[in-house]
Amino acid sequence: MPHRISLVFATIFLGWSITTATTATADRPNILWFVVDDMSANFSCYGETKIQTPHVDRLAQEGLRFTRAYATSPVCSTFRSAMITGMYQTSIGAHHHRSGRGEHQIVLPDGVQPIPETFQQAGYWTCIGSGLPGYDASGNPTSTNRMGKTDYNFNWDKAIYNSHDWSGRESGQPFFMQVQLHGGKIRGASEAKYNAIQKLMVAEFGEATDPQSVELPPHYPRDPVLLRDWSTYLDSVRITDAHVGRVIDRLKSEGLLENTLVVFFTDHGISHARGKQFLYDEGTHIPLVIRGPGVGRGETRTDLVEHIDVAALSLAAAGIEIPATMQGQDILDENHQPKQAVFAARDRCGEAADRIRSVRTDRYLYIKNFYPQRPLLMPSEYKDAKLILMRLRQLHSAGKLSALSERLLFSPTRPAEELYLYGEDPWQTTNLAADPQHAKALTWHRQRLRKWIEDTGDMGPESPEVYVLETEDQMQSTRNETSRENYRKNSELYKQWAREGK
Repeated sequence: MPHRISLVFATIFLGWSITTATTATADRPNILWFVVDDMSANFSCYGETKIQTPHVDRLAQEGLRFTRAYATSPVCSTFRSAMITGMYQTSIGAHHHRSGRGEHQIVLPDGVQPIPETFQQAGYWTCIGSGLPGYDASGNPTSTNRMGKTDYNFNWDKAIYNSHDWSGRESGQPFFMQVQLHGGKIRGASEAKYNAIQKLMVAEFGEATDPQSVELPPHYPRDPVLLRDWSTYLDSVRITDAHVGRVIDRLKSEGLLENTLVVFFTDHGISHARGKQFLYDEGTHIPLVIRGPGVGRGETRTDLVEHIDVAALSLAAAGIEIPATMQGQDILDENHQPKQAVFAARDRCGEAADRIRSVRTDRYLYIKNFYPQRPLLMPSEYKDAKLILMRLRQLHSAGKLSALSERLLFSPTRPAEELYLYGEDPWQTTNLAADPQHAKALTWHRQRLRKWIEDTGDMGPESPEVYVLETEDQMQSTRNETSRENYRKNSELYKQWAREGK
């Protein structure tokens, strides 16, 4: 039987007022999201200098750019579960990566539904795909037009999407479209894939990004493997930018652009050792650019926002009332009060059981590690299969990493609390939690995070029984025998750590 979860912070559901289909008219704006996998704000409008991204830059020039937008979760399925409901993933029980797919099922709390369903009820055509019929999410020609990535950690009805594209809607019917792009995943994780991307870049753009030209975060060595990976990642940004440009040109050619609210964002930061799956800026800081009706041109906002706000602002733009229980906010509302704090959470990712929470304010990032006796680079079949992780482990074993890399990546334990200064420490390398000068800030942020956990009904870790159900389900769905065996060994280690209280 599915497990139904209740929102502890919601005592009364105040109703979900929805404009009916009969009121949907041609003058209501279309809503189009670009949702990009595994990509940080490495766009020239965000200060990236090694590549040019003219199409995302154009969106920013013609719209609104947020400089401090953050994911509430740094991994795909939990991010998308939060994104599509406008709720913290920790409040709806969807906070463990790739959960609720097998014997253990998750049902959304009463009063919460995926917003495509809400748009449908308001008369919108709902669609999810590449935005370019005849092309896939990586920008490659295809003869099969597929629905785009969903990856939700709860039971949902596929009927909430009418199609892969807006072209099938009735004349004058507004649409809600998600353009799902592979983004950073395009670069792959093998020499063969890197070489293929390099050939594509030469053919399409004249040249690929020079590995020696890139700048790495200070905790990564300037090793040929890591440099090649990062340059290929930057080329995936260029490919993504070109895809965005083609979709925008399509909207313009069909006479739809000026009546379409375009929202561009990514689902978390770059997939790297300290990026994806972790709560540092490398994993959670995302680009957010909005263009369309009612949005000023060439504007920049520096206030704190969360990715769950995209659901709320999109409903509001369509004239649909935001549910009283929705935690995302309409950050485009003229009466919106800037947030004093934003939050993020990391939980089990694959077999890697973890619990990390964070709160960001104007000056600080505070991180709480609930399992400090576990290392940052815990065993993970997914991450350990990447060339960059294998190379980092080789360099670690050979004693060839810097003291900073050793401390941040390969310490056998983690601090229970971390505190970093915004702006002064962009890669979060200097932990101030033990610094007496910041003791007051540490106490305040610790209390603020505790209050958020309580107020939002953070559901915390899985029970041992649920961990077994979820990991067994994922092992059964893993086709590669070696990967399945590595996953199994890792899961046994995590169960042992849990028994030992580690």
